[in-house]
Amino acid sequence: MALQVGDTAPDFELPAVEDGRQVKIRLSDFRGKKNVVVTFHPLNWTPT
Repeated sequence: MALQVGDTAPDFELPAVEDGRQVKIRLSDFRGKKNVVVTFHPLNWTPT
């Protein structure tokens, strides 16, 4: 199911490094607290 403009992004979790330690960051950690911009860069790090 594709998202449409204005849809709420589904929650997801990604690894991150915070203060030198590995943590998991969830989109829902920021909901209602901060504005978040989610961008997707398909094939950004692949050789052409």
